[in-house]
Amino acid sequence: MLNTDQTPSAVVFGCGNPLIGDDGFGPAVIDELLQSKDRLPSGVSLADVGTGIREYLFDYLLSEQDRPKHLIIVDAIDRQDKKPGELFEIDPSGVPAKKLHDFSLHQFPTVNLLQELQQYTAIKVTILVAQISSLPQEVSYGLSPAVAAAVPEACARIMDILSATQSKGAAHDV
Repeated sequence: MLNTDQTPSAVVFGCGNPLIGDDGFGPAVIDELLQSKDRLPSGVSLADVGTGIREYLFDYLLSEQDRPKHLIIVDAIDRQDKKPGELFEIDPSGVPAKKLHDFSLHQFPTVNLLQELQQYTAIKVTILVAQISSLPQEVSYGLSPAVAAAVPEACARIMDILSATQSKGAAHDV
């Protein structure tokens, strides 16, 4: 995790298990962003949270002083209407029921916490997901070619989101 001396303005969480094929998309994006951390806007923190994002979200819900203004959550998802490697955003309230009990966006209390963070705090929540090709039935390290190709695109999209967030913040500071 990139640490800042102050409360970060934005936190990017990479969710998933790299030992389960395409489910490792979120951590792969964080790894890529860490390679170019000098291009990140100041005040941005990165975290590969694996399958343990709930603890972070719970902390943000309880601690007003340490809350970032924006959470960006990166994960993999399985939707019938998308192509492998396709990137798209979903709202916390739009997480499909199948995903609520899935091992990926890492179980249903997380979705409730995201909804509460968005509803009861000033934290903006963005969920950026990639459509998986498939998930293996056994341990299998590495992303499918389609999902691996989506990693740089996700990084660019995150940089755009962060730039837009910082621009809005600067406009409000004036």
